Amino acid sequence: MLNRFYALSPNARAIVLMVAAVLAFSLMDATAKALSPRIGIIPALWTRYAGQMILVLFLVRHRFPAVLKTRYPLLQLMRSLFLLCATWCFFIGISNIGLAEATAIMNINPILITIGAAVFLKEGLGPRRLIGIGIALIGALIIIRPGASVFSPYAIYPLVAAMFISGYNLATRFVGKDENIWTSLLYTGLFGTLVLSVMVVPNWTPPDATSIGLMILIVIFGTTSQLLLIQALSQGEAGLLAPFGYTGLIFATFWGVVFFAEFPDMWTIVGALVIASAGIYVWHRETFRRAKE
Repeated sequence: MLNRFYALSPNARAIVLMVAAVLAFSLMDATAKALSPRIGIIPALWTRYAGQMILVLFLVRHRFPAVLKTRYPLLQLMRSLFLLCATWCFFIGISNIGLAEATAIMNINPILITIGAAVFLKEGLGPRRLIGIGIALIGALIIIRPGASVFSPYAIYPLVAAMFISGYNLATRFVGKDENIWTSLLYTGLFGTLVLSVMVVPNWTPPDATSIGLMILIVIFGTTSQLLLIQALSQGEAGLLAPFGYTGLIFATFWGVVFFAEFPDMWTIVGALVIASAGIYVWHRETFRRAKE
């Protein structure tokens, strides 16, 4: 299996890693949705960050102090801050609305990554990308439905999370070629762990056996997802990998139905399809049309 994986082209390996990362993220989100009502959002966040830091520190214990050296200290801080804000907003969202609905809104982030790559990574910004961004925003509004009787203000949180996770992905892509993967993984959780370790004290609730099991799972899934994502973005271009983030909607819908009996309504499905179509349109036009030209 590993031989076949390494026999793939760099882009193909990056795609496989990206899909695996999205699967791990979806499992972490489902676990967080189950854990947050039991111990609270802040303790759940702290578990995700502190657990990752402990696990990473254990894995890199023989690499100190080399693993602490970074060429981009400010960017690494920004990555950690972006991820903390994204995770916080998304945890609030999935604790109050359906997992598939929140993930569908979150899936606007590939479009934001596309425009961010154009602005910050100098990949160019043409009319096709602008059209895709506009269509994706329409899809998000279809799901959120501001002004409708079914509108929930908590639906705004995944949208904000998408903005932050886009910044995280772009910063990860930028530092990925020059930084050791373990260095990036270590700094990813550093800021969040320090902040949440202070905030968790007045919000701590003693966990029961089930909560402890969920806490262990959230650490495993969270760390694995970050490791896979960093590897994917280190091997493939952000614009190439962005559309494969839409596989998260499939995973989230499945976990929502299986674990929480949440069935997305018609408008959530329509909005998700609009967002996915916009992202795939931009990716296809920019990738295949450019290759043909």
